[in-house]
Amino acid sequence: METKQQPKKIGIFGGTFNPPHIGHILSAEAAAKKLDVDLLLLIPTGLPPHKELPEQTPTAEDRLEMLRLATDGMKNTEILDWELKRAGKSYTIDTVHALQAEYPDGEFYLMMGTDMFQSLESWREYEALLSLVHLVVFNRGEKEETERNRAYAQKLKEQYGADIICMREKPTVISSTQLRAAVKEGTWHPFVSPAVYGYILRRQLYGIKRDLHRLSIEELRAVACSFLRAKRVPHVMGTERAAIALAERWGASKEDAQVAALLHDCTKRLTMEEQLKLCEKYDIVLDDLEQKALKLLHALTGAEVAREVCGVSDAVYSAIRWHTTGKADMSLLEKIIYMADFIEENRDFPGVEPLRKLAFEDLDRAMLLGFEMTIEEMNEMGNPIHFRTLEARDWLKGKRHEC
Repeated sequence: METKQQPKKIGIFGGTFNPPHIGHILSAEAAAKKLDVDLLLLIPTGLPPHKELPEQTPTAEDRLEMLRLATDGMKNTEILDWELKRAGKSYTIDTVHALQAEYPDGEFYLMMGTDMFQSLESWREYEALLSLVHLVVFNRGEKEETERNRAYAQKLKEQYGADIICMREKPTVISSTQLRAAVKEGTWHPFVSPAVYGYILRRQLYGIKRDLHRLSIEELRAVACSFLRAKRVPHVMGTERAAIALAERWGASKEDAQVAALLHDCTKRLTMEEQLKLCEKYDIVLDDLEQKALKLLHALTGAEVAREVCGVSDAVYSAIRWHTTGKADMSLLEKIIYMADFIEENRDFPGVEPLRKLAFEDLDRAMLLGFEMTIEEMNEMGNPIHFRTLEARDWLKGKRHEC
């Protein structure tokens, strides 16, 4: 069996991530790229040694999930929850020792901002720490700060032989305290990602009091992002745009189309075990195929989650419920969401362009063609076809025959 090669150059970036700040994460990512590290480790602090966590700080689990959302899709990046699980205060020297055991051949680059750097000699076992890592210090570009960091770096080099790399970061114009206040007020751009803000809304963090059943479309879009993997966001946003266009063409509710499109894949990222737990929670009875086919379950559970979390209407619930298999005699909104999911701008498969064109000329013909394409593909792959899909095709065929 081939042994996985361990990373040699490892970047370490810690913090409370309360909430994770786009500027800091981008700085760490840029430093990792410039230093050509093999792996960037982001390590949320459990209990900071030098300060108390502010009131209304989210749980460790919430901070961890926000960091996952903020960094989803970043290459060569991992999040370690070691300090969150460790009892007592989080000391960097303990984490570095643990990393040495995990990566015995690793060369470590410890990244930090100016404030943490200037307080370094108050850290536990700081001399030992300086012998174990390269320090990477982010300068915001201010002349006075840069000169102060250079002088301090020189002192540490002379006294302890420290290796210190000063890097300029893009200045941030908001403190963590100001950021939390801004998030509470809803003025979140551009300091936290939409997915993080959506998670904050869903979990009602930082004292936010929002009625999730009455969110604006922009807020709902953020909530939708918080449910998704980063790689799925373009598809969902594309589905929203396609649903709007189809709703305008065929006279359906634009708002309903947007809501259904944004939430149609809200449980898509879940595992089979997680899907089945939701089915049990919502008393969803599965047929024989659904019990084995993961891809079919997100429509069932997604409709329930969308109704519970966001209070969607019955029409939107049904559109999400049937967007995967379809069914006989679908409503206009159900057809629009099914087709928008099928033809959104990121889809690329043989026949998609004619299908897109047909969807704006004859929606029922487009639906029939879509079902036939799905059935043909499933047959070619040797996969079973859900009976609802066959019923949907046959119903449309019968309707066209009647015409």
